[in-house]
Amino acid sequence: MRKLSMDELGRKSVDAFKQSDKNRIIVVLDNIRSMHNVGSVFRTSDAFLIEAICLCGYTPCPPHRDIHKTALGATDTVDWLYFETTRDAILQLKEKGFRIIAVEQTLGSISLEKFPEPDGPLAVVFGNEVEGVDDALLPLCDGSIEIPQLGMKHSLNISVAAGIVLWKLSEPLFKMH
Repeated sequence: MRKLSMDELGRKSVDAFKQSDKNRIIVVLDNIRSMHNVGSVFRTSDAFLIEAICLCGYTPCPPHRDIHKTALGATDTVDWLYFETTRDAILQLKEKGFRIIAVEQTLGSISLEKFPEPDGPLAVVFGNEVEGVDDALLPLCDGSIEIPQLGMKHSLNISVAAGIVLWKLSEPLFKMH
């Protein structure tokens, strides 16, 4: 057994990434504190050809060395926008026809494995590391999903949650390739 070379992996260049058809998912980061978490979400978004990331409130924005440390160049490939409030981002995405889904444990949330395959553009809201998605935003969302867990904590780091959720939501695209 050996590792695959960069050529064998078929990695896209920055230009090829920019020209690629994107996964119709936008990630919305609601007041994320950690630059490392932001960088990690950029890297995960690159991996799944996510359309864009909305950085909201006090979520740190590129360029910053601590974001780049975990993004490993993904800030050059994944489009991003800054919004003063997450509410502004959600309202603009709704106007553009995006269905808004919070990743949060709420009354009526759908377990991720039971969430139906997206049938149109989707915006996924990930909340603050301590408080989660702001309660005031939940009425603006079209629903919520949660990651099933078996342990005591029943919470995951936002970068881990983003990896799990974005992989699951991107799964139909892998069946096409």
